[in-house]
Amino acid sequence: MNNYRKAFVAALAVNILFGGGLGWLWWRGRTAPRTDNVNPGGQVEAVTPEGGHPSAGGPAAGTSEAPLIPIQLSAQRLQSIGVKTEAVESKNVFNEIRTVGNVAVDERRLAYVQLRFAGWIRKVFVDATYDYVRRGQPLFTIYSPDLVTTEQEFLLAKKNGNLLAQSTVPGVARGATSLVEAAGARLKQWEIPEREISRLESTGQAQDYVEIDSPVSGYVTERNALPSLYAQPETRLYTIADLSTVWVYAEVFQNEVGQFKIGDPATVTVDAYPGRAFRGRVDSIYPDVDMTTRTVKVRFIFPNPGLKLTPGMFVNVSAKIPFGRQLAIPASGVFHSGTRTVVFVDHGNGYLEPRDVELGPQAGDDYVVLKGLMANERIVTSANFLIDSESQLQAAMGSFAPPPPGAGTAAAMNAPAGAAAIEFTTDPSPPHKGNNTFRVKLTDSQGGLVLGAQVTVTFFRPGMPAMGMAPLRTVVNLNEKGAGLYEGTGKLDGGGAWQVTILAQSGGQPLVNKQLTVNVEGGM
Repeated sequence: MNNYRKAFVAALAVNILFGGGLGWLWWRGRTAPRTDNVNPGGQVEAVTPEGGHPSAGGPAAGTSEAPLIPIQLSAQRLQSIGVKTEAVESKNVFNEIRTVGNVAVDERRLAYVQLRFAGWIRKVFVDATYDYVRRGQPLFTIYSPDLVTTEQEFLLAKKNGNLLAQSTVPGVARGATSLVEAAGARLKQWEIPEREISRLESTGQAQDYVEIDSPVSGYVTERNALPSLYAQPETRLYTIADLSTVWVYAEVFQNEVGQFKIGDPATVTVDAYPGRAFRGRVDSIYPDVDMTTRTVKVRFIFPNPGLKLTPGMFVNVSAKIPFGRQLAIPASGVFHSGTRTVVFVDHGNGYLEPRDVELGPQAGDDYVVLKGLMANERIVTSANFLIDSESQLQAAMGSFAPPPPGAGTAAAMNAPAGAAAIEFTTDPSPPHKGNNTFRVKLTDSQGGLVLGAQVTVTFFRPGMPAMGMAPLRTVVNLNEKGAGLYEGTGKLDGGGAWQVTILAQSGGQPLVNKQLTVNVEGGM
């Protein structure tokens, strides 16, 4: 029992000592200053603005995009990078959607030639597909025993009606007239041409055959009428298409179909008739999406003067979608940065403010603005990428937002007199990907050397979300070497164009701030 007790006490003592050691190590790690990113020579490792290491290939999951802050640029700087501005205005806008289509027959203007009695076709007058026929033009002749019998009944009823018309017996004359009307109505119900009924009345003789006329004007698109063919009422002998109006079928992407409405105007042009445009309208929007092309079929209807548009013809379709009076901005003024849509508002005197906006549909070269801007404000319409990079750089440096317009004079009056020139060099020159040495020489306005300054050089390369590349930043604190020279080493984690900001301070007051662009050799 004593042995077990001694072993328990010994194990307890060991655990207490082990726990105390872990606690001391934890306390030391919490209180010790961080030196993981700072090298003795003044070098600071490159880190992303989100706090991640650039070697990870991008910002950590769940981080937001690089922040943007207002900036103020000089007039010379604005001119050198080609900044242009335009006013936000309310105007009537429309979007023009261009696509291609094919001409088709207007199905509402198709006519089918069928008989209402059976018989044998004897002679065919229109004997070719795509022949043009006019309304009332004879198509073929047909012999029908039923038709001959009905014509004979009509003649007999008419003859008897003339004889009984003088009868004094009540109802006899009226009955004879009813027989004549019934026989004539039967011929009309069978759609016998009026000229055939007139011939019966004038000649008093029934014919073995009768001519069948075209009910409409148009092109024969289908022909089944053949000599000696026995035709029944269900036999479709001709299909005739009236091409005075035609349909045009076009495919529209599903993200654009929501802009179409029935009745919207449209225009068709054909290579066969250069310089001529046919005007029509949207007739129907199909309720399904093609799973392969992700498009929706839209049907247009067009008048066809001169029958220039023929079925199967390939045409160019242009539809103008009116949006009414809307607040609109040029599309060139919109900067899409990943998940954000940003415009840079010009407040004057080079003061540019990044602002998130909510946009509606694109209308030609303009965007409809739903939220974020007001009429008569001015926005930047060129060099947006450079301004975005400058805003990211200032935000990554932790700079304060520039003062509002009009505050520049006071700031200049309170600025300390100091360095007037910066000479910046690198070793190697130009710098390359990896470790480099950076040197800055400061001189004042009289050409004298500036001593005892704190000099910081910040390298910044904006992120490129489309390529999966995060923003990179390297901050190097330079050490004074004497004779106005300051030197330090830093590591650049990629090649390409880097934006460099050199900041010299003395006693917490800025002496000079210079910005430039440096091309770094090496891969991205």
